[in-house]
Amino acid sequence: MNRKKKQEAREKASTRQLMDIEGITGHSLVTPHGELVFFMIKPTNISVLSDSSIGARIYALMNVLKGISDIEMLCLNSRENFEDNKSYLKARMDAEQNPVIRKLLAQDQTALDHMQVQMATAREFLIIIRLRNEKESDVQPYLSRIEKSLKDQGFTVRKAGESDIKRLLGVYYEQNVTTEVYEDYDGERWVILNE
Repeated sequence: MNRKKKQEAREKASTRQLMDIEGITGHSLVTPHGELVFFMIKPTNISVLSDSSIGARIYALMNVLKGISDIEMLCLNSRENFEDNKSYLKARMDAEQNPVIRKLLAQDQTALDHMQVQMATAREFLIIIRLRNEKESDVQPYLSRIEKSLKDQGFTVRKAGESDIKRLLGVYYEQNVTTEVYEDYDGERWVILNE
C-alpha cells in the first residue's frame, strides 16, 4: 500500500483499531496478540513495614510469579501528573521580572508539589495474563487458580471488569483520571432509544 493510501486508512480507523484492540469483554481486553486479563492488586504501604515484612512480601510475590508462566506486570499512576504544569511555572518564574508575580508563581509551584506528594501513593498495580488459544472451558478455572494463588500469598486482588479496563485504558493512553464512566461510543450518553 502506498503512503497516501496508508494515511487515508489510518485517518478512517477507529480508536480501537489504532490501539490494536479488537474488543473489550466483561473480563478481558481482546487483541490480535491474545486476550489480556487484568488482576488489580491493592498496593501495600511498605514505608511503614519492617525490613523482614518487606522481605516477606517480596518472597510472596516471587512465589506467585514462579507459579505462572505467562505473566506481565503494569504499574499506572491513577492520579494526575503535574510535571507539565510545574515546568510551565518554572519557565514563567525565570522569565518574570516582577518579584510579586514571581513569588505568586513560586507559591503555585509549592501547592502543586504538595498535591503531588499527597497523591504519590495513588498507584495501581496490575498483573496481566495473556491468554492464547486456550479452550473456553479451561479459562475460568485457570484464572480462578491465579486469583486464589495471589490471595493465598496475602495480596488483596480482584479481577478487573469491563469498566475497570476502560478506565485503565483512559489512564494509560490519555492520563484521564477524572472521568467516572467511559462510553463505548463518543456521545453515547446523549442517545435516547425507544422514544
